Amino acid sequence: MTTRIRLPGMSGTRDWVYPQSIDGTFMRLRRATFLGLHLFLFVVPWITIKGHPLLQVDLPHRRVFLLGSIFTPSDTIFLVLLMLFMAFCLFFFTAVFGRIWCGYGCPQTVFLESWIRPLELWIEGDRTQRKRRDGQALSWDRVWRKVVKWGAFAAVSGLLGMAFVSFFAGARPLWTGQASPVAYTFVALIAAFWYLDFTWFREQFCIYVCPYARFQSAMTDDETLLISYDEARGEPRGPKRGPEGGCIACQKCVVVCPQGIDIRNGFQLECIQCARCIDACESVMSRFDQPTLVRYSSIAADEGRPRRTFRPRTLVYGGLLITLVVAAGVLLVGRVPFEASVNRAPGSLFQIDADGFVRNTYMLKVSNNEAEVDGEVFAVALDGLEGAELLTTEVRLSSEESRTVPLIVRLPLDESLDRTIPFRVRVTGSGGELLLPTTFKTGSLTGGDDE
Repeated sequence: MTTRIRLPGMSGTRDWVYPQSIDGTFMRLRRATFLGLHLFLFVVPWITIKGHPLLQVDLPHRRVFLLGSIFTPSDTIFLVLLMLFMAFCLFFFTAVFGRIWCGYGCPQTVFLESWIRPLELWIEGDRTQRKRRDGQALSWDRVWRKVVKWGAFAAVSGLLGMAFVSFFAGARPLWTGQASPVAYTFVALIAAFWYLDFTWFREQFCIYVCPYARFQSAMTDDETLLISYDEARGEPRGPKRGPEGGCIACQKCVVVCPQGIDIRNGFQLECIQCARCIDACESVMSRFDQPTLVRYSSIAADEGRPRRTFRPRTLVYGGLLITLVVAAGVLLVGRVPFEASVNRAPGSLFQIDADGFVRNTYMLKVSNNEAEVDGEVFAVALDGLEGAELLTTEVRLSSEESRTVPLIVRLPLDESLDRTIPFRVRVTGSGGELLLPTTFKTGSLTGGDDE
């Protein structure tokens, strides 16, 4: 199953895993899943809505483009809800389906199965040929194959680095050489990470580094769907037990495993639930018209107990997911696609004009986060300040544009007025309105208590 290779500069050895190629129902399902994930990775950064990316995290300008909307730091609540949603999705799906993320959605698995293993098969051959070459002394045949393979891995790593950074720097400027040096630095760092993973780390990342492998066992129980070996039917093993439905000890489920484990030894943290062993066993047992010995099951099902999908932990996780979705929906419905703030002009409290009016000057800042190309006019009005005059300029903004305009509020001087009068500035756009609280100062001559 493995070849022991000495680590450079270290006294230990590395058990190198050579998974054999396999095809079957779950491999075809995984390829369809991988295709969808690759389309998301390579196509989404190029799609635009209303002149903006479908999805982009613009860190320098602290904004996120998503489905035609622009989210800014004032929308941080959505980031919090998203993180909570992803966390409880992990808890929920792990409790129900085990490590389905590792086998079908993790980038580590997706890229190894979609790019690296096909390249190795094409350049170096299948498992037996690769093991034989790696066990031999250096030769021209072995060297040129390694050089070509590692060069291909470098190209794939660079391609993936560009694809990842496209979600942050923008696909068009990045791929046309117009992005910042910082963006290409991150491309190089991400490419270096993937290159190290492809050429050396591989399954060790899942076993030793990934935190999910460490705590996923705490999120599973007897009714979680896992890949397991039907020990009751399979044992004792023997080469002639196939017609009876037992394990013939062909080792097929072992040699196809990318983690280098034997699924017949029971539940193991190293298992990423990729289902390669299921297809391997199916390909053997189908020759005897017998069902596969390795299948999706649960501890409860193996012990003859009914498996419950809906149980306390899954109901709690599901309820929290629904709550988060509803909360996000309510906030999205009430969200206005612009920001506004009002502050008193620096160094200015109030002035009394020659005509007997008290004047307060403010600075109104409006930022248009609506993903529209054409400019939009924002109406400004006052709430809670009867008889006041409002003097300002037209606020017309294009998408992503911000503008600060003076806001002059005048009120006839009256001794009955308080020194400080609270009111609100109403800013209205096509997507809704914002009410900005502030105060109007009248001065000591009008009487009343200052607040």
